Amino acid sequence: MYIECKTNLSGEARIGRVTFTRSGKTVFYRQHIFRRVRGYKYNHHDKTTGDNYWISGCKKDGSDRLYGERVPIHIDEDVREEYWRDIRQLPDRVKDKVT
Repeated sequence: MYIECKTNLSGEARIGRVTFTRSGKTVFYRQHIFRRVRGYKYNHHDKTTGDNYWISGCKKDGSDRLYGERVPIHIDEDVREEYWRDIRQLPDRVKDKVT
C-alpha cells in the first residue's frame, strides 16, 4: 500500500505491506495503527500520534502522491521486488529503494 503522512502537503511517503481488520476500518503498518476517517485530503488517522495519512493502493504508473509532487517515495525492503516487478512492471528497477 501507499502511505503518505499529511501533516503538510508533501509529507513523507512509503510503499509498504499493511494488514487490515476484518471490517477494513483499521490498518496496521509497522508500529502504527491507522483508523479510517473521512477528512479533506486524508483518509486515515494515526491512533498513537494523531497525524493524518493518505493510504491507498499503489498505482501502476507510479503517480501515487496525492498532489503529484516529484518527491521520492521510499519502498520497504520486504515489498521492493514485488512492487517493481508486479505493480509497476519494471523488473529492471528491482534494486531501486525509492521511486
